[in-house]
Amino acid sequence: MPGDRRAHRRPRRRRLRPGPARGVSARALAADLRRELGGAAVPDGDLRHYGHDATEAHGVHGTPAAVVLPADTAGVAAALRCCDRLGVAVVPRGGGTGLAAGAVPLGGEVVLGLERLTAVRALEPERWRMHVEAGLTTGHVHRLARESGLLFPPDPGAAEQSQIGGNVATNAGGPHAFKYGVTGRWVTGLEAVLASGEVLTVGGPLRKDVAGYDLRSLLVGSEGTLAVITAAWLALTPMPEARLPVAAAFDSVGAGCDAIDAIVASGLTPAILEYLDAGTLEAAGAAFPAALPAPARMLVIAEADGSAAEAARVRSELVEVLGDGALALHAPQARGDVEALWRWRDGVSTAVAAHRGGKMGEDVVVPFERLRDVIAATVEIGARHGLPACSWGHAGDGNVHATLLVRRDDAAELMRAQAAAEDLFAAAVALGGSVSGEHGLGWVKRGQLERQWAPAALDLHEGVKRLFDPHGRLNPGKKLARRDPPPGR
Repeated sequence: MPGDRRAHRRPRRRRLRPGPARGVSARALAADLRRELGGAAVPDGDLRHYGHDATEAHGVHGTPAAVVLPADTAGVAAALRCCDRLGVAVVPRGGGTGLAAGAVPLGGEVVLGLERLTAVRALEPERWRMHVEAGLTTGHVHRLARESGLLFPPDPGAAEQSQIGGNVATNAGGPHAFKYGVTGRWVTGLEAVLASGEVLTVGGPLRKDVAGYDLRSLLVGSEGTLAVITAAWLALTPMPEARLPVAAAFDSVGAGCDAIDAIVASGLTPAILEYLDAGTLEAAGAAFPAALPAPARMLVIAEADGSAAEAARVRSELVEVLGDGALALHAPQARGDVEALWRWRDGVSTAVAAHRGGKMGEDVVVPFERLRDVIAATVEIGARHGLPACSWGHAGDGNVHATLLVRRDDAAELMRAQAAAEDLFAAAVALGGSVSGEHGLGWVKRGQLERQWAPAALDLHEGVKRLFDPHGRLNPGKKLARRDPPPGR
């Protein structure tokens, strides 16, 4: 609870040793799963790919007791029934692009991959919706919508690897969330399988439904701890006719944040409102597709979209607001130049990681008016722990990718980075924010809710988990409200 010293103590770390769960040998477990689902669904050989996700610098990896890759919802249900009968825990896995170790088998669990569930059950462009299975990639969903003249707005990274089920399970965001919202806003119905193997359907091709408790929203963002999402109804919207970005360089964080405040106060609603600080520009600025003035200490990028006339009008107003106090403006209009700007933005994370060989990034979020404070805090916390630090992110949402630069082979630096991350979480909460804006809690942020929630809220969080998964077999150890729950919880 905020203000409670116990909530801000540095939690002790626990390690789970990988190994076959509940005394079931890996060989016997794989044999049982093959009998249930057939040999094609239970690969053997080198399964190391399924022992990690995209979590950087934390060094989190595990060894699955077995991997099962069902071909459909019935296969998912059969796999979960088998594991339930044997008392074996399961880690659901999408594309493995998560940044919180949410899909890592740290206790010898079975990894249940959704990569073969790729059916498009319905594509109804005239009704602005589609029904797709969980293993379809984000990029594929975007293309299906685009080919129908429509848009599925959520755009988290790794579009060709991340899967829609994983995006729903983490309630993934992305740059367009400022105008269009995160993934959950576009999910109207879900099919999921409980730990017992029972198939659950909530919502559907509906625009409105307030008949019961909002189970759909409970499953969105649950990170595989309540049920395994197998399919989703997704809402779509007409594709904007034009997208016109404006990038403005400023000589200080204060000037850049003043410009962001001015955009929000003006009533403009750009599709994207991003920022990059001085450290980020030092690492990635050389490849920017226009000349950046040497004194630039912050870059703000906004994008106008809509009909050609509307996009042009909003772009003109963005130029006016951002131009007041900017060192330079870059406002491309030709399609190739626009694409070059966003290719550069997509490569920022890689460029920053290459600066010292690795990075540890945390996606804290604060009220957008506290953006300047969290940007300064990131640099100060890094310096305090002897590490270069920078940040970039979704300015309009206050969602900051606070990043510590490390050498991957330096164990001491990695330990200091983990300690610095704890300080970043504390700083975000102190500024009225949260420890995660879009990556979720997974394993690396387990227990961090103690920093920002009252005990009653933590109890409710744990009660929801027990209700959906009474034996604790779905993604154990992930998304924990408390690092060390009291006995019986």
